[in-house]
Amino acid sequence: MTPGDRDYLAAQRADLLRFAAGSRHDLGFGYLDAEGTLDPNKPVELWITCRMTHVLSLGVLADETPAPGGPDRAAMTRLAAHGVASLREALRDTEHGGWYAAVGPEGSVDDAKQAYGHAFVVLAATSARVAGIVGAQELLTEALSVQDRYFWDDKEGLVVEQWDSAWTRLDPYRGVNANMHTVEAYLAAGDVTGDTTWHHRAGRIAATVAGWARGNDWRIPEHFTADWAPMLEHHRDKPADPFRPYGATVGHGLEWARLLVAVDATLGADSPGGLVEAAVALFDRAATDGWAVDGADGFVYTTDWDGAPVVRARMHWVLAEAVSTATVLHRVTGDARYAEDAARWWAYADRYLVDHEEGSWHHELDPGNAPAGETWPGKPDVYHVYQAALLPELPTTPSFATATAAGMAGAR
Repeated sequence: MTPGDRDYLAAQRADLLRFAAGSRHDLGFGYLDAEGTLDPNKPVELWITCRMTHVLSLGVLADETPAPGGPDRAAMTRLAAHGVASLREALRDTEHGGWYAAVGPEGSVDDAKQAYGHAFVVLAATSARVAGIVGAQELLTEALSVQDRYFWDDKEGLVVEQWDSAWTRLDPYRGVNANMHTVEAYLAAGDVTGDTTWHHRAGRIAATVAGWARGNDWRIPEHFTADWAPMLEHHRDKPADPFRPYGATVGHGLEWARLLVAVDATLGADSPGGLVEAAVALFDRAATDGWAVDGADGFVYTTDWDGAPVVRARMHWVLAEAVSTATVLHRVTGDARYAEDAARWWAYADRYLVDHEEGSWHHELDPGNAPAGETWPGKPDVYHVYQAALLPELPTTPSFATATAAGMAGAR
């Protein structure tokens, strides 16, 4: 098999599902260490439970040959159902509504109501509904109601970031990362429900972020005040923060580029316009700033506002988004350079990131491409890489679950 070809990607998907199955926890899906064992010192986090529920639902829909020791379709259905049940029970705030950021085995709760995690509740619910998982429709209805009531700011055309448990105090921080995943969730919600309101909201977010990027030499400002004034120096003292790093996040430039193409294709004549051109510019900036800029192959995590590397660790999700976006841009532009990029990056992933012994991908490499774990110890997430291994088999739109349900073969 050649890295990136059809057989290779099928094997990747099967092994990732095998690895993901080990994250089952009584309260949801937990944090896996490098060997695929649940880390008992970590709580069950909302975003991980949602992402695993989403991926396992995609596995149910794809119905492919399982890896040795991996779950078959019936087992994945049970796992996805466990995820939905956890989102309707253990992680749900039955008093105030919405979902806790995390729950611990001893009853401890992180009761923050975060836009990031709530976006993934929508995504998990849409995929589980398409997969026919019991309770998914009810979960989706509630998740979209919470979006409408608390997160969507119609005046700004963006989502706010974080509330307290009782929805009485809104954090003044505003962030682009949560808005990015909300775009993904809203596209999926519109596809699954048929309500194009969600598509149009995704379009408003996308147009705003593309405008910010255009005005900042295609390096996306990530952090904002309550009035949406950019805070370009935010977390300069914590540059490797896993969710709010300082500077320009290379992987987000790549991920936004893919999403802009999807928004444009979804909205068609109603698209804000210029999104494909913005996607190309974002991709070019991220690849120029991020790939092999410090003497070794790999994407650096962040740069400053002039494009100089700040955090030089190589994160697995950045490479996954790079190959996905290259695939999408090759389709929409026909430019062979994107296919060449995808092939080169899949080869890099196979050499350095894929853990051929324990499974899944190393989540972080040091600047010399050796496994590391300063920001992301262990392997808690298969979401980015499973989607990267699935996307070449699907059209760019509709979203993953809807497209997978329609049949993978020949979908491109």
